[in-house]
Amino acid sequence: MRIHKEGWPSIILVLLFSAAICFCPVYFLPTLHIIHILALALSIFLIVMILQFFRNPSREIAIGENTILAPADGKVVVIEEVEEKEYFHDKRIQVSIFMSPLNVHVNRNPVGGIVRYMKYHPGKYLVAWHPKSSTENERTTVVIEHKSGQKILFRQIAGAMARRIVYYVKEGDAVKQGEEMGFIKFGSRVDVLLPLSAKIKVKLDDVSVSPQTVIAEL
Repeated sequence: MRIHKEGWPSIILVLLFSAAICFCPVYFLPTLHIIHILALALSIFLIVMILQFFRNPSREIAIGENTILAPADGKVVVIEEVEEKEYFHDKRIQVSIFMSPLNVHVNRNPVGGIVRYMKYHPGKYLVAWHPKSSTENERTTVVIEHKSGQKILFRQIAGAMARRIVYYVKEGDAVKQGEEMGFIKFGSRVDVLLPLSAKIKVKLDDVSVSPQTVIAEL
């Protein structure tokens, strides 16, 4: 199992904490074997959870000339027409994918092209499915211009548990469809804002696998 580079600091902390909770009962309560067993079980649980959270499986990329790929693993929780107020200032179709702590949390470019806009916004930590999380939570906004001339906006949005958004792109970068663009630690959400002419290929409650699920076509 490959581990994402963003996970190693957290994994090391969990390993140290697990070692401490295993050592302390043995040292201070040497005769209470049930406590030793519970401490060991808790340590194993924590290690398994942190490793699965930061896993980074190898996947083939479903590259398509006019396709929009899911930028994240998770569940489709929103498909609606909205007024986009940060960059386009017009109506767009929003597709939102919610990532639970059990999902792979690598974020990928939904299309290839040139990054025309990139901005990080500090903010709140409302639950990721809250309607105002798209505009009030800690987030990034990225706009990629596809070779067709269409521009696709997507946002990494921190949730109630997520306290760090990582991103690897900047304005002017030439990026490839499906390659890593960032990571969000713990539960979170990604919004994709599409032209009204886009043909949506997913429905509510569909489960996306990035970078293999096609969410729309231009």
